[in-house]
Amino acid sequence: MKSITVEEFKELQESGADFQLIDVREDYEYDEANLGGILIPLATVVDEVEQFSKDKRVIVHCRSGKRSANAIQALEGMFGFTNLENLEGGILAYIDEYGLDD
Repeated sequence: MKSITVEEFKELQESGADFQLIDVREDYEYDEANLGGILIPLATVVDEVEQFSKDKRVIVHCRSGKRSANAIQALEGMFGFTNLENLEGGILAYIDEYGLDD
């Protein structure tokens, strides 16, 4: 499974690169803090597979990196995705390093 560090992710954001960000946490977690990604809770990932781009880089994140890793494993195994990357440490690592813009 491919992964990306929060530092690499921040550079990607700032570069204006074309990528998709998917958040696999729950609604209430997203409401508390988010990085602006598309919310697709882990339990619905397989049902919402059409929302995941196959044509560009897709960064998947959760709170700490575990649920996003599970989502990626499922999508790679069931649907053959090769463009998914797990945000190492999830939103907690991002907030720890950069905080959140309010």
